[in-house]
Amino acid sequence: MKNCKKHFVVALIVLMLGRFLAPIEAHAQIIEVGASAGLSYYMGDINPRKPFNNSSVGFGMLVRYYENTRWAFRLSYSYLQLKGSDDVSGYRPERGLSFKTNIHDIAAIAEFNFWDYFTGSKRNDLSPYLFGGISAFYFNPKAEDGTELCNMYTDVDYEGTMPARGEDKYSKFAISIPFGVGVKYSLGSKLGVAFEWRWDYTFTDWIDDCHAYYPKYNPGDDYVQYSDPTGFAADENGVNDKEYIQRGNKSDNDWFGYLNVSVVYKFVLPGGNDCHGGANKNIYKNY
Repeated sequence: MKNCKKHFVVALIVLMLGRFLAPIEAHAQIIEVGASAGLSYYMGDINPRKPFNNSSVGFGMLVRYYENTRWAFRLSYSYLQLKGSDDVSGYRPERGLSFKTNIHDIAAIAEFNFWDYFTGSKRNDLSPYLFGGISAFYFNPKAEDGTELCNMYTDVDYEGTMPARGEDKYSKFAISIPFGVGVKYSLGSKLGVAFEWRWDYTFTDWIDDCHAYYPKYNPGDDYVQYSDPTGFAADENGVNDKEYIQRGNKSDNDWFGYLNVSVVYKFVLPGGNDCHGGANKNIYKNY
């Protein structure tokens, strides 16, 4: 995931430079509305190395506004299914941990087209693009049997004063930084398609409900089958009375990704001018 962080920094630098270097041109007031579908995946303590490992399906909706032929801004909603398993990833199979969760994500994103582009153009009908923004999302990690894992271990009061291993309770709501690359293609005067790969660096390490240390437990505790299904942290009596046995990496937040294709329909706002009609129909005559 360190390489992803480097890509994230480079993407933001290029995106910011592009905002100042892109030409400002006359434009129609164009809005695009569409939907996306593709593969969603998780990377974190249970799967730190393999994109698309244990991937699932994702869906989304978007509204895009074009400032000019280089810059666009979009608001999107994404419903992504994420899951992870030690057995499937092979990273630490001795733990036997697994989870699944649905992500409900709302994102505000800026897009920079490397080439002049707008849907409906016969000349500039293709462009790669770079994007970045901010999003808020909801998650709720569950076990395979549907049991909610959120705060199951942090709620355990094993000494009468503190939750398990001193962990704080965590929220099901979090913030992320979405960024990525894609390519757009105009299918006709009103329809466009885009293929993109989105990465989200999140500000939580709890999407997989795996963080820091194992909670202290005794045989028969309700949450043991979820916190330590293989008994990795237990002694010969089945009791975890050892100090600070690592369960996850608390210094590295979780990621999720979305490889998708979207189809959009173009609308020209009232008072705007399209290249195919209107008082100033030659606005895009060179495109």
